[in-house]
Amino acid sequence: MGNSRFYRRLHIFPGLSVNLSKSGPSLTVGMRGAHVTFGHRGVTHTVGIPGTGIYYTSRSGQHTGYSAHTETPVDPVAQHTAERVAGILVVGIIALLALLSALRHDRSSHMVSDS
Repeated sequence: MGNSRFYRRLHIFPGLSVNLSKSGPSLTVGMRGAHVTFGHRGVTHTVGIPGTGIYYTSRSGQHTGYSAHTETPVDPVAQHTAERVAGILVVGIIALLALLSALRHDRSSHMVSDS
């Protein structure tokens, strides 16, 4: 008839959630814009710009299924450079989100004290 799906996310506290599905549980750490998911298929890193639909996801660990293409070996220096750039991007996005949150909080506290 068709495939049935099951998925449920339980928020433990801000920045940590447990995901339950038919394929098994996983753990997500992070916030909107940058998070890491640990599951039975490996580790998934996701970085994006919230509200835009623009994101980048990479997966390490086990891969399931068949792929017709063959992996081309990556130069270790290029791999290291790419990982550093991704890390800097994640830190930059987190810093930007923290700054925006602080500015929004500061602006709302001025509105309360002015009235």
